[in-house]
Amino acid sequence: MNYLIKISIKFLLIFSIFLIAACGDAFKYKKTDTRTVPVNVEDRVKKNTEEGRGFRLMDLGGNSNTYDFASSNELWRASLTILDFMPLINADYSGGIIITDWYQEENNESSIKITVRFLSNEIRVDGLNVIIYKKNCAAYESCKVLKVDNDLPGEIKLAILKKATSLQVEKIEKNVKDRKKDKGGKTKN
Repeated sequence: MNYLIKISIKFLLIFSIFLIAACGDAFKYKKTDTRTVPVNVEDRVKKNTEEGRGFRLMDLGGNSNTYDFASSNELWRASLTILDFMPLINADYSGGIIITDWYQEENNESSIKITVRFLSNEIRVDGLNVIIYKKNCAAYESCKVLKVDNDLPGEIKLAILKKATSLQVEKIEKNVKDRKKDKGGKTKN
């Protein structure tokens, strides 16, 4: 009797897996046009990377599990470019945060720490949050850390958004140029 139950459960499990797979488009062949999609694997990978596409683990039932690479996100790249003069403690793309180490210029008793939180992948004013902390130390053991409430966080945020916009424009221009090259064989300057 116990043997019969185990076999029934295994059969039901296998049947349900096939039923679920048949309902979705997970294993369905997708037709592609060889004029627009390169035949060579290396060329396809290069094209997808240039277009900023990530990789897809599965596509079951319309749920998209696409993970973008950090190099394809202009907002992330712009933030790293703007903050490149500061040492980083944490740069977590999947967590959407960049935290710098304390930065102190020579002959200055105060140092700053910048935190950039990404609230969206889109280049928008409300897509990121810049927080700056200032540490004033009169002596080594007596330090005060305060949140900066002047114009500096807004200026850094604006610089990041401007840089991200210019990176996005460069990417679009490059894609347009590549498409013209693919269609006509020649580019117009």
